Amino acid sequence: MADPIIAVHNLFFTYADGVEALRNVSLDILPNELFVLFGPSRSGKTTLLRLFNRLSDLIEGTRVQGDVLIDGRNVFAPDVNVYSLRRRITMVFAIPTPLPGSIYENLTYGLKMAGIRDRSELAGRVERSLKQAALWDEVKDRLESSAFALSGGQKQRLCMARSLALEPEVILLDNPTSGLDPLSTATVEESLYDLKQRYTIVMVPHSVQQAARVADRAAFMLDGELVEIGPAGRLFVNPQNKRTEDYITGRFG
Repeated sequence: MADPIIAVHNLFFTYADGVEALRNVSLDILPNELFVLFGPSRSGKTTLLRLFNRLSDLIEGTRVQGDVLIDGRNVFAPDVNVYSLRRRITMVFAIPTPLPGSIYENLTYGLKMAGIRDRSELAGRVERSLKQAALWDEVKDRLESSAFALSGGQKQRLCMARSLALEPEVILLDNPTSGLDPLSTATVEESLYDLKQRYTIVMVPHSVQQAARVADRAAFMLDGELVEIGPAGRLFVNPQNKRTEDYITGRFG
């Protein structure tokens, strides 16, 4: 088995008000897999996702115990460059958030911030990332148009392309299809199969059904604890923990 690209060891996370959002979570995420974190609201899924690239730093008064290792290095080490970390581990949120400006400007903003100025390099990354996000054919003739003119599904794929343009190692997807129609959701899901050939994807899904459709492996979380983890083909058909079974079959949540 390959070494994990993300390794979480005995992780606790507490908010300023004393609420313990994560309790003793340990898991490994392997290269080029689509790993899903699923469970009811307030189970700790998004909190865990945001710890991987330290977006949790933006919340004041929190306390972290335990380790999150990326390629064997603790992301909370004092010498870690957080901006570099977030270029390696990018995040796409539930609500698509295009930047003011054109489609092209949306995709090149982060690249220019990273010091990339060569026009041919920028153009190549724009085309490549839009193709990977299954958006190129729809926008290739209007790259100078406003990003706000795109449909909801197109905006979400633009945000994915914006992350992909940075050529990250890991893509974090926080409920990326929650506001999309079924056709747009299917398009995003189809693109994930190609993307995991190049990247590791960690996703909080819209539903149990989506988790079962897209995951290679999955982890069920409840009240800040990791209840069960395993291959999707086994976990969603034959869960070993009754709490997992009850959630998957709709008895609660």
